[in-house]
Amino acid sequence: MSITDAVIPVAGLGTRLLPATRSQPKEMLPVLDRPVVQHVVEELVGAGISRVLFVTGRRKRAIEDHFDADPELGSGPLLDGVQILYTRQPEPRGLGDAIAHGRALGASDGVVVALGDAIVEGDVVKRLIAAFEAAQPAAVIAVEQVAAEQVNRYGIVAGPLEAITALVEKPDPESAPSNWAVAARYVFSPAVLEELARTPPGRGGEVQVADALGALIDRGERVIAVPLLAAERRHDIGTVESYVQTFLHFARQDPRFSDAH
Repeated sequence: MSITDAVIPVAGLGTRLLPATRSQPKEMLPVLDRPVVQHVVEELVGAGISRVLFVTGRRKRAIEDHFDADPELGSGPLLDGVQILYTRQPEPRGLGDAIAHGRALGASDGVVVALGDAIVEGDVVKRLIAAFEAAQPAAVIAVEQVAAEQVNRYGIVAGPLEAITALVEKPDPESAPSNWAVAARYVFSPAVLEELARTPPGRGGEVQVADALGALIDRGERVIAVPLLAAERRHDIGTVESYVQTFLHFARQDPRFSDAH
């Protein structure tokens, strides 16, 4: 049975985008006429996802309001054909802890995980699901090659992509095992979600995805990395610079504005 559930962690504070994020989530910053998180949900729906769980935190109510029906505007829910659920991460215990809140959704078939502050163009989620269903690994991770001096910004995979041996969080360039960086999209089996739920806080006092996957790999579980294709471009919305670059990229691709640059 094809995977139809997804978890979108959106509990981060967005401090690198202040003051724009003082009163709104970074995931609600507009990229043209849609907020970042709507781009993410539409990507997932296009890949066959029909149920999405947002893992929220403080000051994230605007996300719920955005996707809800709006009687004052005479409109129903924003997107048809997708059920949207919400749960709250009560403490900022890291990405791994946030993803673990979705373990009830992925209890049988697994779940897609899409970071809510990153837009990925193309069909990478479809390809991740296909790879997961074909090989039945513990996890499938989207990756992209980054410049050697940028590896300390990302999770970096080690070993062959068809069976990675480790995932290293933000390594020093001198000791990085590769320049294959995790690219904000995953498919996790129930085993990963359960492992995350029992993984203690690690680096920075947060539950790290890398620690949970490392424990599974050590026990003989297989984790696959799938490279982004040239057309599957990732856009992070983590800093003012990356947000501006993303906005300009989509404006230049839009025929309404392509002659304006």
